[in-house]
Amino acid sequence: MRSRYSAFALGRADYLLSSRHSRTRPEALELEGDDTVWEGLEILSCTKGEQGDASGEVRFRARYRQGSAEGLMVERSRFLFEEGRWYYLDAAPVPGDSASRNGPCPCGSGRKTKRCCGKVRH
Repeated sequence: MRSRYSAFALGRADYLLSSRHSRTRPEALELEGDDTVWEGLEILSCTKGEQGDASGEVRFRARYRQGSAEGLMVERSRFLFEEGRWYYLDAAPVPGDSASRNGPCPCGSGRKTKRCCGKVRH
């Protein structure tokens, strides 16, 4: 997960494609606009499948900035272990942990997202 976050931060679409599982890998990958700056990654949980199961999940929060606006991405990413390495399979939003502007902020501050991590700062 950390290597994929770093690849996003560095604009390494080649690594993002090569670390994606063949079942879900697109032909090409277009990264966000040049004005996206990734500012931090927090791993919330990491679980492996049952013994003999080559799967895992990582739940995380990533902070970013696009232009003058700050954002927060909260996601649960699924991975498969094949041929000695982990491959990103797919992702799903984390139920009850989304960053809706009027909902509680996923950072756990107790404030609304729009008054905390989702606040647009100029």
